[in-house]
Amino acid sequence: MQPSDLRNLNIAVVGAGYAGAAAAKALSLLGATVNVYEQASGIREVGAGIGLRPSTMDRFRQWGIFDAIARVSSPSDYFEILSATGDPIMKEAWPEIDVFGQKTHLIHRGDFIEALVSVLPEGMVHVGHKLESVQDEGDRARLTFANGTSATADLVVGADGIKSVVRAQLFGDNQPVFSGEHAYRVVISVDDAHGMAVDDNFRMYIGRGTKVYFLPLRHRDQVSFDVTALCPDPTWAPKITKDDLLRTVEGFDERIVNITRDLDMDAVNCRAVYDIDPVDRWHSDSVVLVGDAAHSMLHHQGQGANSAILDAGALADALKEAGSVKEALASYQAARKPVTDELQRISRQGWTEDEIDDVFPGQKPASQQPAPQHPEG
Repeated sequence: MQPSDLRNLNIAVVGAGYAGAAAAKALSLLGATVNVYEQASGIREVGAGIGLRPSTMDRFRQWGIFDAIARVSSPSDYFEILSATGDPIMKEAWPEIDVFGQKTHLIHRGDFIEALVSVLPEGMVHVGHKLESVQDEGDRARLTFANGTSATADLVVGADGIKSVVRAQLFGDNQPVFSGEHAYRVVISVDDAHGMAVDDNFRMYIGRGTKVYFLPLRHRDQVSFDVTALCPDPTWAPKITKDDLLRTVEGFDERIVNITRDLDMDAVNCRAVYDIDPVDRWHSDSVVLVGDAAHSMLHHQGQGANSAILDAGALADALKEAGSVKEALASYQAARKPVTDELQRISRQGWTEDEIDDVFPGQKPASQQPAPQHPEG
């Protein structure tokens, strides 16, 4: 599209998480008028640490926000997979380093979303706007919010997550699917890591259906400690005890057991793990999905946030290069959907220690089952 057309474009982004904030930044750099509508009264992210891959960091460089992210993250050289007792299984440099000239950066989810939102122009994000309906009017779309307000836009970007209202109303009722796992996440001090925080590299310990993710956050003097375990309970926010968690890591490296024994259970974020089946179509002529709204995936590949950022970059590129919004949205889906379909697939695949060279790591499809009814959250 011509620069003048892009400057005249009015864009509404639904959701101010990773995908929404990144899309807002990328699209505003085109010169478009962008407004972000977030249902929460404030923007915050719970959970623990993630890794931002070189391709993601390269997008931040292109958008001029690399330093804002780098200030609250730590560069990492490699990842390592070990047995439950610490025997090495695989150790590899993070992919893409040679291609993009950047390292993978380890970051806390909260620091990440704060950094993304901090680089958006003041007044762009409107909190307290819970989406009730979206009407596709062809060359534009109308949003209606629970607070009684409404908005129209030439392009609506649905970045409203795994329980996306935009997806449900326009692109199919792809309900969240339970993986058969729970994730127990907490951030601890380096001093409480029992000597395991030796460098800035990610390590995963696997055994008996349990995965323990150990992700240093040196810029915080902390460590992200994540235990993901098989469990048939699909409750979105399950309640567990210290004894439950200790049974989950029984037989693991003694240091992991000691870390678990010392945890403040009030600080542990407990969630059942869900994704969605691939969505057939991500866009109409004036509405498009990005991030988890389009392709929520299990966390074993560590690609959820990275995919959201790459979606935002691809969408902005498509608008710049195509002749119209309609053409751009088709181009964006053609570029991104095959990639995320594959990531969703391999994140569900079954695997053992012997299969790690083929799949890092996946999830058994047999454990997939429909999500229960649940309250908004």
